[in-house]
Amino acid sequence: MNNNEIFASASSWIKEAGERIKESFKTTLNIETKSNANDLVTNIDKETERFFITKIKERYPAHKVLGEEGNGDTLKELSGVVWIIDPIDGTMNFVHQQRNFAISIGIYENGVGKIGLIYDVVHDELYHAIKGEGAFVNNIRLHTLEEATVSQAIIGINATWVTPNRRIDPAVLGALVKDARGTRSYGSAAIEIAQVAAGRLDAYMTLRLSPWDFAGGLVLIEEVGGVASTLKGEPIQLLDENSIFISKPGLHEEILKKYLGNKKW
Repeated sequence: MNNNEIFASASSWIKEAGERIKESFKTTLNIETKSNANDLVTNIDKETERFFITKIKERYPAHKVLGEEGNGDTLKELSGVVWIIDPIDGTMNFVHQQRNFAISIGIYENGVGKIGLIYDVVHDELYHAIKGEGAFVNNIRLHTLEEATVSQAIIGINATWVTPNRRIDPAVLGALVKDARGTRSYGSAAIEIAQVAAGRLDAYMTLRLSPWDFAGGLVLIEEVGGVASTLKGEPIQLLDENSIFISKPGLHEEILKKYLGNKKW
């Protein structure tokens, strides 16, 4: 796998896709729901995914594609080169705000993340990483993350997880929210993971995320020395839905030990 050649293709396509999405702002969206009334998908999500699949299959016919909207391959394992794509991460923001959404691409070879791209389309910020070469935003190198503590931390977390819900006792993460310096919720997992990589957030956590939401971001996080696991401190499974906990070093260990360890949830 030629990382630099594939990155050149992916970065060109992601910018082209971004322009196509911005052009769609002038049109009327066809909006549908998926698992529930707040789980939205539009014709632009589907068209953007098909755009990437067409480009990938023409240039790299042996590569496989795992996409959110189901137009790619059906995969049971990650052998060979696999592109994991979210054509629009933050569809609700796309529909309601026409901003604060991203295109996310993770390119893996035999299960190892080799290239990650997250493109904040409206703000024209392209985060990228090639394994072993560092992480960048608009070609400016991101610094290695420094250790942080809860009392100094800004944490990306959705209010869903500190109010009554079916997945976790809200008191578990409620205690963390009280002790942290502040919280933020951007409505796009890819953007929030990129914000951690850039040092703009100190941690990001959620109880439920799919591979296309985090695959690109994991490559970024590894290149800046961040830590990624489930909320139970277990390895993230790339083909499954996971809880996700990504943060600066030091902070990750503190939160696991003080707030999440030995909790029944």
